[in-house]
Amino acid sequence: MKMGAAVVKQAAGKSFEIIDHTADVGIIAYGTEIKQVFANAALALFSLITELKNIGEELKYDVEVVSEDRESLLVEWLNELIYLFDAEHVLLKNFDVQSLSNTRLKATCYGEKIDPSRHKLKTEVKAATYHMLRIDKDNKGYKAQIIFDI
Repeated sequence: MKMGAAVVKQAAGKSFEIIDHTADVGIIAYGTEIKQVFANAALALFSLITELKNIGEELKYDVEVVSEDRESLLVEWLNELIYLFDAEHVLLKNFDVQSLSNTRLKATCYGEKIDPSRHKLKTEVKAATYHMLRIDKDNKGYKAQIIFDI
């Protein structure tokens, strides 16, 4: 498996990395707390789709997902955001995770409708998958790896 990484820096460290995986693409999201990992995974998802700097925050979407465990919740969360992108034609870039347990997430997401004159779409992301899915915690915080079907 080929593993390359394009790293995006955040003020206090890394937010996420993009990892190459055959016909798919993956990310590793980082955070000092688990809510931050879920927000950074969403940010990484939309960085695959378009340039984040071109996305405004005029629209607000309340999102709630429920699943059987934390790993499944991450997949459900990202797939719900992919659904919003596909169904509502919106790009999101700010993710306020208000509550997060092992089985439920509530968040408010901010973004705007796709404007072809300003938003150049890069990668068509079809779904978040369970392949190589993992969430780990160490003394630096949390990290989550997820592979997307493109």
